[in-house]
Amino acid sequence: MKKIASIAWKDTLVRFSERSEFLFFLVLPLLFTVLLGGGLFSGGDREARISLLVVDEDNSELATELQSVLTDSEAVEIITATRTEAEAQFEDEKAPALLIIPAGFEDALMARKPVELDFRKASDDNDAAVAEQTILAAISTMSRALAVANSSVAERERLLPFTDQAQREVYFSQSLSMAQSLFEAAPERVRSTRPPTAPADGEDEFDQSTQASTGQLITWVFIPLIGTSVVFVSERTKGTLRRLLTTPTQTATFMLGTIVGQLALSIVQMALLIGFGIWVMGVNWGQSPTALAVMLLSFALASVALGTMLGTFTKTDSQANSVSIISGMAMALLGGCMFPAEMFPEVARTVVKVFPTTWAMQGLTDIVMRGKGLVEILPAAGVLVGFAAIFFTVGVWRFRYE
Repeated sequence: MKKIASIAWKDTLVRFSERSEFLFFLVLPLLFTVLLGGGLFSGGDREARISLLVVDEDNSELATELQSVLTDSEAVEIITATRTEAEAQFEDEKAPALLIIPAGFEDALMARKPVELDFRKASDDNDAAVAEQTILAAISTMSRALAVANSSVAERERLLPFTDQAQREVYFSQSLSMAQSLFEAAPERVRSTRPPTAPADGEDEFDQSTQASTGQLITWVFIPLIGTSVVFVSERTKGTLRRLLTTPTQTATFMLGTIVGQLALSIVQMALLIGFGIWVMGVNWGQSPTALAVMLLSFALASVALGTMLGTFTKTDSQANSVSIISGMAMALLGGCMFPAEMFPEVARTVVKVFPTTWAMQGLTDIVMRGKGLVEILPAAGVLVGFAAIFFTVGVWRFRYE
């Protein structure tokens, strides 16, 4: 046991002999967690509406109705301003989108003439694209009521002509108001339901901070653990492994020391990232501590086992380092650590099940985002333990001194 601890400590000192290692061990993981999570203190019930500058040059009832529909969408936050003020704020990038409702907007709609809204958006901005889709949806909602009102006016005109334009406008307004009321009272076409086992308070709903915290933990712990291959290759190519084994040190002792050292560092790193997620990002990591411990340990074992196996296939330090980084980033990306797995096609979601990162992300998401416990995550943990057994078996079988 003392030899195992000595080897583990030696590997730790070697790993942190350069200060740049702290950059990859803690600084970059925290930085990427914040960036992908949407900023500090971003967890919880934070409202995330997109700012939309609106200039109303028509000042009509229908222009006000359009703004009301946009506000009810819960996707954008209306900021009304004059054209000069709005254009200045848009140029200063204080809002990603600007909508100008031109004069004559209501008159054109009531006369069934085409009307053009002036919409401006920041280039390559996802929020601006969302604002644009929200505006299109609002226009579509208004168009349905307008179409009904216009049809009603036309039918009344056919049956009983209006005496003057004022009577026609009153009838149109009444028809439009009735159509809007009927559409608002219409039953839902699609209703969102929740399974009986889902948390009643909605804690299992997608949260960007949770996705970032879990995904970046897996990514930045996974890459150094499969980088265990570099340790084995370095010892082998420099001849220190053969010299070490001339002492009363068995091969199993050396391998255990290296593996235990990497596992211990990963546990420290995961604890720091989880603490940051809880106290800074507001992520609920503590729903099931037992399930979390089992999942993290299974993931760490599978990762270090993969590194042990890769160390028997690579021949040089640079080769082992490149393979570790490239394969680690690829598996993290495809495993859903950067983006939710639901964004990938069904075929891709099936293929990526051959990666440990996929099962680790699934298990941690079930715990942190869906509130599941030990029993529910055992299948994912079992798959990771299976990966570890296979990788360790191949690694030990192919282990060479030189």
